[in-house]
Amino acid sequence: MALDKPYTDVPGTIIFDAEQSRKGYWLNQFCMSLMKAENRTRFKANERAYLDEWAMTEEQKQAVLARDLNWCMRTGGNIYFLAKIGATDGLSFQQMAGSMTGMSEEEYRNMMLHGGRSVEGNRYIGENGDAQAHNQPQGAAGAAGKKA
Repeated sequence: MALDKPYTDVPGTIIFDAEQSRKGYWLNQFCMSLMKAENRTRFKANERAYLDEWAMTEEQKQAVLARDLNWCMRTGGNIYFLAKIGATDGLSFQQMAGSMTGMSEEEYRNMMLHGGRSVEGNRYIGENGDAQAHNQPQGAAGAAGKKA
């Protein structure tokens, strides 16, 4: 019997619960391996070969190769583990977070300096706030990639 998860109605949010933890175990273990310089070197030399050493799903491997952190999170990745991928690529956490919101690093920083996203319209799925799926991606970084 599935647990009642009322928190699944929060827009733009993936809660890292026990189910996500089980789903992302090997993805997160791969990320932790990047704490060692020799593993970062091996990964950067041949990303696919290194990923194939891990019992990750093909979808998880594709998400890593695409550097799509939202996709990684949907497949069980925890942002604190996924940060190791960004660090391996020389990115700051702020740059990574910006990429996850469709904002440039500057837009993300400015949003956070001004108190973050408003809760108005973002309390549950279906409202009209900027975190809602129908309003993503946002910011100039996301607008450039949008199809007309």
